Amino acid sequence: MAVRSVSKFPPLFLPILRSFILKSTDAAPFSLSPSQAYVLAVSQESLKHLRNHDELFLGFAMRCYHDGRPRGPLWRGKKLIGKEALFIISGLKRFKDDEGQLDKFVKSHVSRLLKMDMVAVLCELERQEEVILALKIFRVIQKENWYKPDVYLYKDLIIALARSKRMEDAMQIWECMRREDLFPDSQTYTEVIRGFLRYGSPADAMNIYEDMKNSPEPPEELPYRVLLKGLLPHPLLRNRIKQDFEEMFPDRHVYDPPEEIFGLR
Repeated sequence: MAVRSVSKFPPLFLPILRSFILKSTDAAPFSLSPSQAYVLAVSQESLKHLRNHDELFLGFAMRCYHDGRPRGPLWRGKKLIGKEALFIISGLKRFKDDEGQLDKFVKSHVSRLLKMDMVAVLCELERQEEVILALKIFRVIQKENWYKPDVYLYKDLIIALARSKRMEDAMQIWECMRREDLFPDSQTYTEVIRGFLRYGSPADAMNIYEDMKNSPEPPEELPYRVLLKGLLPHPLLRNRIKQDFEEMFPDRHVYDPPEEIFGLR
């Protein structure tokens, strides 16, 4: 009779089978009946199979394991948000079109949140692109006793505002960050430059570029690439960026599209 394939055993049965086989082989009787001898032979063959496929066994068991937590974006997005924070987010969104009710709700509920809950509310509002509400919560956080200037709080809010094309609000937060002697990172520069180019303000994008050149962090290639692409309708500005890019990254190539494609003269 052929030995049954171990891969067909239920995953929870495999650890039990392994323990039983090890005990059986370690403490085998000296005299065996025919039926006991058959069971021992099957056990030894199964043990050999398990040892030869130990990695497969562990991988299969882990794939079948489920710890009861929800999977996907729902878990990743809400695992750090408590019930009270979720209630605050719901209330803020409910009153966002009524400034008076919104201010009352903020004073009566938001101000009593703990530090981690308040930061979680801010991050979740940014994730949901509720940037006006996120801006209001950020102002509340700045007034808390535990608040200290944090470049990452500024970064996430500025990027969220820039992606929502609220460049005036983004620049207010930007100026506040710079007054606190904080420098944004390359990603923040890139998103703000991209936002101004989409907003139709190449001059403002160039101002951010000049600020980036004074940053203590080493320059990265991406913000230059964004400017080179966004300034195609402005050849003089683009040539200036191109010269700086070639000096900064001499091993990189700049693609210049044919002028007739973009209507450049």
